[in-house]
Amino acid sequence: MSDKGLSDEAAAAACKDGDPVTKDFMMQQTMLRVKDPVKSLDFYTRILGMTLLQKFDFPSMRFSLFFLGYEDKKEIPTDVKEKTAWTFSRRATIELTHNWGSESDESQSYHNGNSDPRGFGHIGIAVPDVYAACKLFEDQGVTFVKKPDDGKMKGLAFIQDPDGYWIEILSPNNMVSITS
Repeated sequence: MSDKGLSDEAAAAACKDGDPVTKDFMMQQTMLRVKDPVKSLDFYTRILGMTLLQKFDFPSMRFSLFFLGYEDKKEIPTDVKEKTAWTFSRRATIELTHNWGSESDESQSYHNGNSDPRGFGHIGIAVPDVYAACKLFEDQGVTFVKKPDDGKMKGLAFIQDPDGYWIEILSPNNMVSITS
């Protein structure tokens, strides 16, 4: 690799066709550990507009899972087995994992991947209007990492959820000019 990063040709050459068995695979979830599920559920539903699709409790292991996504509440099946299969058939959901008791443990926090050692970076949410979304976030007291007109990449923003995970706020149509 050069000091300019991976060339288009090298990137294309590194990508291979998957085994035919992978043709029906899909990106289904990203899991984030959360300290306080009440704060996180409020943020992801009220602030970002997601819907709680399903909650699972695992008492013997002392944790709960909350699956959220951009789905119509009216489409969520009422039968538990149908609801479970439906939940796990949705694309690009967020799985919030809460280890019971972490909300009252002052020393407990989760690494967001954006400080050393770096790793996980962010999730991205597509919105019709970045500026309108950021006005809503600002009015709600959301923490910004980057506002839309800050820095070199104009027209996109980064906010933080209650655990400090970064969330990129982007408009698909604006990405053409940003990435050109």
